[in-house]
Amino acid sequence: MNLADRIQALRKAQGISQEELADRLGVSRQAVSKWESEQSTPDVEKIIRLSECFGVTADYLLRGIEPSPPAQPRRQPAAGVFAAAGTALNAAGLLICAILWYEQQSAVAFAGAVMMIMGCMIYAVGLASADPATKPAAKRQFWSFNIWILPFVPLSVLVNILTWGRYGRVELAPYPTFITDGVAVFALLYLLAGIAGTWYIRRRWKKEV
Repeated sequence: MNLADRIQALRKAQGISQEELADRLGVSRQAVSKWESEQSTPDVEKIIRLSECFGVTADYLLRGIEPSPPAQPRRQPAAGVFAAAGTALNAAGLLICAILWYEQQSAVAFAGAVMMIMGCMIYAVGLASADPATKPAAKRQFWSFNIWILPFVPLSVLVNILTWGRYGRVELAPYPTFITDGVAVFALLYLLAGIAGTWYIRRRWKKEV
């Protein structure tokens, strides 16, 4: 297919006559007829006008080269998936810490803490590569739960160390092992940390909205 054929094919595809095309271009109907019958060739200005009229490129008219389709942007994953996965790992890690310590009373119990670290890493790495539009909701989702999960083990260890002198021994357990005032101190610290964290998250969320 040459230039004449393409002009004729595009004109017919749009359902316009030679006279209508000529009016749009500001030329005579005979000029259009000569282009389509290869008796003459439109100049550069008319080629540009024809490409605009037909909605194609000048390259297509002259050489039949179709424009390359625009590259589709790579779809980014939703951040909520990583927030949910990180939260699940953190909760599982906390549970494993407690179960292993209850059964063995050894440092093996802190294997669950490795899972919690992994949960936070999955959340952080995933958030960096996720769809930006989904990040604010994912951050609220993750921290609304994890502000109550993550401080549990470190606060438990802290309370167990602080009560060491009173009970004559120390247990680096992932949950409070001393009753009475030890548990009361832990509960107070845990509630304060959770409430303060929740307040901060809600305050920041209102600012973002």
